[in-house]
Amino acid sequence: MIPEGSLLSAHDLRKTYGSTPALDGASFSVHPGEVVAVMGPSGSGKSTLLHCLAGIVNPDSGTITYAGRELSAMSDAERSALRRSDFGFVFQFGQLVPELTCVENVALPLRLNGVKRKAAERTALEWMERLEVDGLGGKRPGEVSGGQGQRVAVARALAGSPKVIFADEPTGALDSLNGERVMELLTEAARSSHVAVVLVTHEARVAAFSDRDVTVRDGRAHNLEYSA
Repeated sequence: MIPEGSLLSAHDLRKTYGSTPALDGASFSVHPGEVVAVMGPSGSGKSTLLHCLAGIVNPDSGTITYAGRELSAMSDAERSALRRSDFGFVFQFGQLVPELTCVENVALPLRLNGVKRKAAERTALEWMERLEVDGLGGKRPGEVSGGQGQRVAVARALAGSPKVIFADEPTGALDSLNGERVMELLTEAARSSHVAVVLVTHEARVAAFSDRDVTVRDGRAHNLEYSA
């Protein structure tokens, strides 16, 4: 059953790697503009849940519905196109392309979708300004700090006007001050653009930026309660 008003939802997901169950009946939903923190210890299945929701990994069973469409009914090419057009990603170590400048990295999702270079870089610079890294456009990732690089990664995730951002431990490589600023900028930008955020973390201080916490234990989602 799809929760009313949800943009992305999953029901009874199961995924096994060899003899080890990663997901064992997990269900999940997120609404437009909502920030949901997926918490749990290492090995609990939270990253597998994120990868299934993003169409990167196919569950063994269960359903995932995005904007009224079931992901399992899509071809690999359709899911890849969806990740380029509707989904944005922020990873623990940014995963910026080292050979490209920061502005080229931010513009990359737009360029992959056929936007001309000047227009893509203009949009990229607008997002870099919002993320407070507009002075770094000509630098390469190896020439900026970890906190700056992660803000560039957030700008890249937002530049393509996604409907959902998947953030997997986005502050895991940062100190607490830089981590909090990245989370402030990410959640403020996402909410103002009505973008849903699925945030995987094991840190309570990071989850505090969310609207709601979901705890994954033993491959199942628990405690679907709104944060205070």
